[in-house]
Amino acid sequence: MKRVVLSGTGSGVGKTTISTGIMKALSKKHKIQSFKVGPDYIDPSYHKCATGFDARNLDSFFMSEGQIRQSFKQGMNKINADYGVIEGVRGLYEGISPVTDVGTTSSIAKALHAPVILIINSRSLVRSAAAMTLGFKALDKDINIQGVILNNVKSQKHYLKTKEAVETLANTPVIGGIVRDKSITMEQRHLGLIPAVEEERIKGLIEKWGELIEDNIDLDMLIEIMDNSNHIEGACEHIWSETKSTEKTRIGIPFDEAFNFYYKENFEALEYNNAELVFFSPIHDDEIPDVDALYIGGGYPEIFKKELSSNASMLNSIKYFSENNKPIYAECGGLMYLTKSIDDLPMVDVFPYESMLTKKVQGLSYTIAEVIQDNPILKKGSTYHGHEFHYSKVEYTGSDKNDFAFKMKRGVGITGEYDGLMKNNTVASYIHTHTACLPDFAYNFTQSAIENK
Repeated sequence: MKRVVLSGTGSGVGKTTISTGIMKALSKKHKIQSFKVGPDYIDPSYHKCATGFDARNLDSFFMSEGQIRQSFKQGMNKINADYGVIEGVRGLYEGISPVTDVGTTSSIAKALHAPVILIINSRSLVRSAAAMTLGFKALDKDINIQGVILNNVKSQKHYLKTKEAVETLANTPVIGGIVRDKSITMEQRHLGLIPAVEEERIKGLIEKWGELIEDNIDLDMLIEIMDNSNHIEGACEHIWSETKSTEKTRIGIPFDEAFNFYYKENFEALEYNNAELVFFSPIHDDEIPDVDALYIGGGYPEIFKKELSSNASMLNSIKYFSENNKPIYAECGGLMYLTKSIDDLPMVDVFPYESMLTKKVQGLSYTIAEVIQDNPILKKGSTYHGHEFHYSKVEYTGSDKNDFAFKMKRGVGITGEYDGLMKNNTVASYIHTHTACLPDFAYNFTQSAIENK
């Protein structure tokens, strides 16, 4: 399992550009399985453009160390990958605590015994880049920093001076440097980069990133670092329940410009439970396909609200599906879609509340939720982890906690205290989840579909 973690000293150092470029460059000769640390749907869409294979997420808030190892090995084995390239999140040591590893890139590197390449924004830095490298190496002796990439260097002369400083003073090889160039930056919107599924031109940009890496990074040295990575030690743990639905079901999944935030492992867990995944577009199709349940993920329904609202036949078919007590599980953007309206434009109207985009972030946090009502994915009394990231709010005008499936222990949810609106056999919340922290998700959901056929 040859592998490497590409980590930054902080946010905004160019991790995604460099990581995706490396994946693209290596994919010309090798089969690359990509991974992203943390709860992220957008960067993995860029990875897939670069490698041709679905990216996967690794997260120590969602996963035990054993599940991290299992998820990594499962992803590598799925495509028989030559190398695993893992893009970190924020700075190497940034997580939910100022003193522990939970949610950090470093926790993933340690669970996988993976070598680390440190990406430094070296704008205006020379000797200080060596000091930064020394500090990152000293903080945790279990982290194996094997190389440095210098981003945003001013010129070849600046690069060579900084390279000499890092290699001489920090005793760490520099495997390349990228000269600052505004033309390789990517447009962003309120949740981050524009998902690669939306834009054909992004493929051209990723091609350019790959060429940039080939010209400026010593890929032979990077491959040598991965070839010399140690064996992965420690036990693995299942990322979904071994209990299995034996009857076949069909699960409808919206997947288009508006809805594309899904974890690959959630799909695989459903397929393990004998579900056939049926993809459709709430924008372009007339109505939902012939399915037993709907799993509506997140995305950007607020960006495509006019297109969604104008497709009345699709809105009516989903509302009818819910009224007939068919199971629906919706996350974030899916929640907004099931409300009465988004910014006054009519939506499905399963829940009679308005949702709206806001200028400020409303929820950005790992979440912990207590289940207070049985629902299609979980039974009352259980607790599960997830995450939320939304610039929208739902104007809940009710007053009954029985309208909700979840009570928030950490995070904001819909009301600050509750999340998971419930009606009929539909549950919709701002929480995104991953099967590793909700192992019974796929079994419970497919069983609910079977019971309500």
